[in-house]
Amino acid sequence: MRAAWRLPWLLATALVLVGCGGHRSTRPSSSGYSSSSAPGGSSGGGFHDDTSRPQSSRYRDGADSIPDGPPPDLSTIPEPVPKTESRSLYGNKSPYTVLGRTYTVLPTARGYDERGIASFYGSKFHGYKTSNLEDYDMYKFTAASKVLPLPSYARVTNLENGKSVIVRINDRGPFHEDRVIDLSYAAAVKIGVWPKGTGLVEVQGIDPSAPPSEETPPPPVVTATPEHPPGIYLQVGAFADPANAEHVAAQLRVANFAPVQVVDATIGGRLVHRVRVGPLADVDSADRVTSEIEQMGLPHPQVAVD
Repeated sequence: MRAAWRLPWLLATALVLVGCGGHRSTRPSSSGYSSSSAPGGSSGGGFHDDTSRPQSSRYRDGADSIPDGPPPDLSTIPEPVPKTESRSLYGNKSPYTVLGRTYTVLPTARGYDERGIASFYGSKFHGYKTSNLEDYDMYKFTAASKVLPLPSYARVTNLENGKSVIVRINDRGPFHEDRVIDLSYAAAVKIGVWPKGTGLVEVQGIDPSAPPSEETPPPPVVTATPEHPPGIYLQVGAFADPANAEHVAAQLRVANFAPVQVVDATIGGRLVHRVRVGPLADVDSADRVTSEIEQMGLPHPQVAVD
C-alpha cells in the first residue's frame, strides 16, 4: 500500500478523481466500515488501493455510506491548525478536465470566498487514496475542492446554523456541478450537514503564509435566522442586453418556473442583468429544477446562496 510513491507522473492527471466522487452519504449500509473504527485512525484493514484500476471497480463498496452506530465523539478529533505546506506533487494539475468540464486550480487559498451547497463523503472512500495520494480518513476534518490547491485550508460555515469548522483540503471534487465542497464525514457532523446530506455553506480560504498585517480578514458570515433563512437561487444567465435577459426570463415563466427575477448587478464596472429562479425550497428542488432548465436547451444554471 505504501508503494504509491512509485506511481509515474502520468497519474498526476488520472488521480484527479482518486478520492472523491461527489456522492453524499445519507444512510448507513451493511457493506460500510463499522463504527468500531477508531476516530482519527485509518481503518484500511490491510486492503490495497490499486489506483491503476478504473473508478467503477476500484472501491470495495459499490455505494457510499456512513458507519453503523452513532456519529463520532467530536471532542476527540482535533481541528487542523493551518500551516504553510508545499504543494503536493499530485492533484494540482491545472487546468484539468473531469466529466467534460474544465477547472483551474487557484495559486493560493488566500481571498477565496464562495457560498454554495456542501455535500459529504464517507465509508466507501475511507482508507483509499485522495487526489494528492494521502489516505482519506473520514474521522478527520478534511474536504475536497475543485479549485483550491492541495493541500490548503479553509473555514466552512453552515449558513443555516452558524456552526463552522476548519478543514484541510486534500482531495478533488465534488464533481456534481452544483456543489462547492465535499466534506469529510466528521466535518459534516460537526457543522450539521450530516445527517441531512447537504447544506448551505460559506467556504473561506485560509492563507497561513500571509503576515497578519497583510492578510485580509474574511468578511463576516451572516447566518440564518428564522425570519431570514438562506435561499437557493439558480442563475440562468447574465446579460449585457436587458432585452436578452427578459427573453430568457419569459421562457422560464412560460415553463411555470416561479418566481423568476431579473436582477441588475455591476461586475467589473459593467452593468449586467442576471436571470434568476428562486428562492427554491431545498437542495433537492434545486437539483430537479436545474435538470428541467437544461432540458429546455438553456445553459446549466449556476447556484447562488443568498
